[in-house]
Amino acid sequence: MSELVLKKLPAIEAVTADAWNALVGHDHPFLRHEFLHALEASGSVGAATGWEPRHLTLWQGEALVGAMPHYHKYHSYGEYVFDWNWADAWERAGGRYYPKGLTAIPFTPAPGPRLALAEGVDPLAARDVLAGAWENGSLSSWHLLFAEREEVDGWLAARPTLVVRHGVQFQWQDRGYGDFDGFLAAMTSKRRKSIRRERRLVAEQGLTLHRLEGEAIEAEDLAHFYRCYEITYLERGRHGYLNLDFFQRLHRTLPAALVLVQARLEGRPVAAALCLQGSRTLYGRYWGSEVEADSLHFEACYYQGIEHCLARGLTRFDPGTQGEHKLSRGFAPHRLRSLHYLADPGLRAAVARFCAEEERHVAAYSRMAEQALPFRT
Repeated sequence: MSELVLKKLPAIEAVTADAWNALVGHDHPFLRHEFLHALEASGSVGAATGWEPRHLTLWQGEALVGAMPHYHKYHSYGEYVFDWNWADAWERAGGRYYPKGLTAIPFTPAPGPRLALAEGVDPLAARDVLAGAWENGSLSSWHLLFAEREEVDGWLAARPTLVVRHGVQFQWQDRGYGDFDGFLAAMTSKRRKSIRRERRLVAEQGLTLHRLEGEAIEAEDLAHFYRCYEITYLERGRHGYLNLDFFQRLHRTLPAALVLVQARLEGRPVAAALCLQGSRTLYGRYWGSEVEADSLHFEACYYQGIEHCLARGLTRFDPGTQGEHKLSRGFAPHRLRSLHYLADPGLRAAVARFCAEEERHVAAYSRMAEQALPFRT
């Protein structure tokens, strides 16, 4: 078998969608060529936004055999595993932290694969070649965020000195519930009544919920969703990371991945949550509302997603980062690990100490969260 050759792509369009997607498959929509291209072509990602594409690819002759999204980052916004304090400490010491190398999906804290390899490619050899992109260059660091467990293990086997950072998210898993009533039946009586009350309150306010998929989502539905999405950010004094062009491109090129939950009042849409779906998982990503309505967020962003999973045979619902309020609604803690290469030995040692101490708190928090789940024992 011929030698693996590393090539850095300044844009995802430098490789064809067919070649990239042949490695990626359909399980994880965020790694698809269409998603990454929509980010870049819309201007949501690029040098102007501090996300400079430098996608890492592996080739054997003319054949693409490895693909990994990679960016030179000039800040730490939009990552959800934040290292601002590391950057500040290093720059106060006279170092230059940015640009840094980042392997992640921009603005998307959804666990999934980050490295896709063709059949027959040795993963250890592939990681050795890829690591040269940051170990032999001028970058201060490289960060692997929201990768799956097996991939993190693979990188640690290839590079045991990588610093591990631990975190927690909340995810719903289908335990053979059958339908939403079956899901509620697995809960304590108190939580079952509380969730039914929340759903009843939404209906009593005259709101109806509608799930639209793929090509059933009309242009006006998407435009309304985007107005709602922007409202969420404008309430915090800024615009969203993603623009309308991004969502329109995604709707044109990856429609089967889109699920729009729309709340209507007297037949008029007033709130929306846009999710993406893979072959096994629903990902709750984007939300906004033009109205203030009791329990509407829980209904649109959580309960509708659970119902969709049960109806479509999806076994996992990842509703997004943060939020202890997810616990009482059946979303269990899910441990995550990110990996960090820091070129300077002193900075690496300091970060390793910080992460070791942080992990103790994360472990304790995860144990307490497990105990707070509302399921009958």
